[in-house]
Amino acid sequence: MVEKPIFLPPLLTADLAGIGGRIKSAPEDFEVEEIPAYQPSGSGDFLYLWIEKRGMGAEYFSRHIARSLDIPLGEVGMAGLKDRHAVTRQMVSVPASAESQIGQLEAEGVRLLKVDRHSNKLRSGHLHGNRFRILVRDVNPELESPLPLILDRLRQLGFPNYFGPQRFGREGETWEMGLASLRGEKRVKSPFLRKLALSAAQAGLFNHYLGKRLTDGLLHRVLPGDVMAKLPFGGMFVVEDVEREQERFDRRETVPAGPIFGRKTFAAAAEAASREAETLNAFQLSPAVFRNFGKLMQGTRRHNLVFVADLSAAIRAEGVEFSFTLPAGSYATVLLREIMKTDLPDPDDR
Repeated sequence: MVEKPIFLPPLLTADLAGIGGRIKSAPEDFEVEEIPAYQPSGSGDFLYLWIEKRGMGAEYFSRHIARSLDIPLGEVGMAGLKDRHAVTRQMVSVPASAESQIGQLEAEGVRLLKVDRHSNKLRSGHLHGNRFRILVRDVNPELESPLPLILDRLRQLGFPNYFGPQRFGREGETWEMGLASLRGEKRVKSPFLRKLALSAAQAGLFNHYLGKRLTDGLLHRVLPGDVMAKLPFGGMFVVEDVEREQERFDRRETVPAGPIFGRKTFAAAAEAASREAETLNAFQLSPAVFRNFGKLMQGTRRHNLVFVADLSAAIRAEGVEFSFTLPAGSYATVLLREIMKTDLPDPDDR
């Protein structure tokens, strides 16, 4: 098993009892809809397909599209990977030359909702976020009373932007493989598995960093040398005037951005840099190790917090239905764990 700070990091609402329950009893209990970064222009060499899928994993879905349209798998463009045990709506791009085959796309679990054109292929990250509608069944009736308190806190303070347990593999095996690779204890031959494992290692290090910041009471404090990101999609800079930047953060103009460690990670300074170095030291790693993996570990920054102003809940006969919007790369399961207080990993989410 992996260490708890990685797999099940500390909660912002740990002092409030959760409602329990379970998710994804049926695909219709978990709806996700992409918020594209841009709308198709109506002309160009690529078809933009707005597709609904049900109960289908991302890899199988990609292969279904390629096979149905008789195109290479690499010509299928997606902005993000969507959950398997869900009903999801997302944009997919394919070459316009496949237009005559579009009628072959629909199948059990796949509906084509709209077709348009654009000038470029969709690539990973070409989306602003996702809208969720999630039904939590079998809620403990005795534990519903803390729900308003939990929701109020999450609306006011946001929630820690951890990577979800599905990022780390079953019982954390992908994280362990990536960490062993970084330490030079293991060489993963499969290029796909190697990339996946190293990405899991980066995610685990971030979770550790962020969990420590929470437990030290620093989740909502700006530190000297912090790297701040302008909200919602702005650039990054290093804190010099802590008081001024704390005021901007409190107004939700900016947010601290933690390290996705790599050879080109935007550098922090002062106290913030020391804390990031402590994260690497905790796992017997140094910054130099990331240079051994080239483009696989370029490094970046990730917002420490996600604010969910539109978080709402409605009591249904079957349970509690939640609606909210998250930015690209943030995990609904992480938010739900704050509410449910259940530690059931979901490694097959994608």
